[in-house]
This record gives sequence, structure tokens and C-alpha cells, in this order.
Amino acid sequence: MKLLKFIIPIIIVIALICSGAVYVNDYYCADSVAVEALESDGSVAVIQESFGWYFDGPSNENTLIFYPGGKVEETAYAPLLHSIAAEGVDVFLVRMPARLAFFGIDKAKDIIAGFNYSRWYIGGHSLGGVAASCAAAKADFDGLILLASYSTKDLPDDLDTLLVYGSLDGVLNFSNYKKNKSCLPAGYTEYVIDGGNHSGFGSYGKQKNDGEAKITPAEQTKQTAEIILNFIGQN
Repeated sequence: MKLLKFIIPIIIVIALICSGAVYVNDYYCADSVAVEALESDGSVAVIQESFGWYFDGPSNENTLIFYPGGKVEETAYAPLLHSIAAEGVDVFLVRMPARLAFFGIDKAKDIIAGFNYSRWYIGGHSLGGVAASCAAAKADFDGLILLASYSTKDLPDDLDTLLVYGSLDGVLNFSNYKKNKSCLPAGYTEYVIDGGNHSGFGSYGKQKNDGEAKITPAEQTKQTAEIILNFIGQN
């Protein structure tokens, strides 16, 4: 009996460790389209950094720090971010511990300290957007961009905020989305991409429980990039 008192806790700990390892390694992988977007071209140099990826385009002024969705490989967002960088907003794509942005909410601080831009925006997709809003609530950013996401923290009244989601999103918790609008500045901007879904902001296939998109991922990426660029250009 005494031996069992020692063995049972050990078994429980091992089971928890194994369960955690399975959970962490069960994630959505970037597809071939995303891999291609990690290649540098004539307009954007794509550089792998210790924090993740740096999409260095023609901008010397505007930049966006992007937090990926939960359990999604960060490189899945390369097509969207490459497009944004090519049109004048450089992007920092952050790799998160265990692919969960809540373990890296403050990673933006080190990026800001290491680069010289005059205007800093932060944003993210899904869980990454929630984490980005937490960072924006306690630091000085020029704007916040939430893709299929929401803020759970009260944001500064002068923080320009953009919300974008697909009309066929089957993953976003719309009850929380609507409830947490009270956290947003009064002048937030909201766009709904007709025919888009939750997964279409990245390039990793269809996410579990998501709606069937009526537009291609490439079209959703194009529309999202245009919306973000217009939002930053107006601020």
C-alpha cells in the first residue's frame, strides 16, 4: 500500500505530461502555398529571426506585429503577411511557445526594442488576436487589428481598432465577440468578408467546425490585406 502511494502520483504526472505533449503537437500545419510565401522576392525580403519571421518590404515607417492563431503553425500566415509587406507595411510574424499566443503576450516588447519604426501596429488571428489585444491594453501602439477575434481587456480610447471576420465563420464565438465589444474604443472599424470563414485568414486548410467558405483562401487573403492596408493608410 505504501508503494502505491508513491506510484499513483507518478503515473498521474506521466499521464499529464503525455497528454500535454499530444495536445501541443496536434496543430494545423502550414500548406505549400504558405511555404512559397516564405521566399524572398523583389519587393519583400523574408528573414527568419529568433522571434519568428520578418517580412521586410519597402516601408521605413509602418509595421505590424502579428500573433498567430492557437495551435496553428505561424508560417501559415505568410501569404497574407507577405502581401501586406509588399504594399508598404513591414510585418513581424511571431512564433509562440506551444503555438499558443497567451504564452508570449509580451513578445512584441523585444521586437519594438530592436527595430526603428515610427508607427507600430499589433494584431492577430483568433486566439492570437485576443493575446494581441492584451498587449495593446498595456502598451502604446498606433493601432490594433483583430482577425476573427476580440479583446477581453479594456482598450485605450485613442487606440484605432480594426475588426475583420468572415460571414461563414464557424469557429469564432460570436457571443463573446459581441459581449466584448464593450472593451473597444468607440470609433472601432468593423468589416465582414462575405463568403469568408475562420480558416481563410491563414493557409493551413479547413479548421475543425469551421463553415464552408464561398470564396477561395487566396481571395480572402487578398481582401484582408486590402482592408488592413486601407486601415493603416487612413491613420
